[in-house]
Amino acid sequence: MRHNYKNLKIWQLGIEIANDVSDILLEFPKHERYDLSSQLGRCSVSIPSNIAEGSSRTDKSFSHFIDISLGSSFELNTQLIVAKHRKYINEQTFNQLEKKVEEFQRMTMGFQNGLK
Repeated sequence: MRHNYKNLKIWQLGIEIANDVSDILLEFPKHERYDLSSQLGRCSVSIPSNIAEGSSRTDKSFSHFIDISLGSSFELNTQLIVAKHRKYINEQTFNQLEKKVEEFQRMTMGFQNGLK
């Protein structure tokens, strides 16, 4: 079965997370542009991108793309912890994003279980 990724709540939340990250990167110091902010940007975009790419595949293959998307979400969380430690984002911003990422992970794991 093929999925229309734009209708998937996990893809929509992934897009929201990627956009939130994009917004906070505007506040990062210039010297981080090629380091942490580049990693954060790529990582956050990878979350919905892998869902979109996998949605055209068989369920078994889609599940693999969801694994990659989930991996990126855990990587993103780690990078956000580093950004908070470096004081590039404040506690409130971090907590809001972390909550969204954790919600994404829960929803995505549930969705993935339904594919099997």
